Amino acid sequence: MVYKKDLDQQRQWTRLTRIIGKELGKRPKDINAVLFLIGVQELGKGMQNFSKEEKQDLIHIAICKVMSFQGYYALEGIDQDGWPHWKMMKKIPRFDLLEQEKLLKSQIIEYFEKEVGLTV
Repeated sequence: MVYKKDLDQQRQWTRLTRIIGKELGKRPKDINAVLFLIGVQELGKGMQNFSKEEKQDLIHIAICKVMSFQGYYALEGIDQDGWPHWKMMKKIPRFDLLEQEKLLKSQIIEYFEKEVGLTV
């Protein structure tokens, strides 16, 4: 069963990816691409060539950042290379993959509204 809030979220997500696509010239293909962009933004060093491991780290940074809005993570500090490190404050509830994606999408939308100033 599809709920109104799920439809609303999907509309917001579609709008967000269109806005990102207009800004970058290419629409993100999935949630990981959006998380990568957030990670790059949070790292604050601009776009560059990142190794596969660094790309995974950037996605992790993004997940921690967006989940910090609900108190799941707190910024612990920045290391000597300028990379942020996060501390888990409470366990994220166990959800199936669809519910995990819905939670992440809602937090990503909140990120772009709070941190970037977009109206999604």
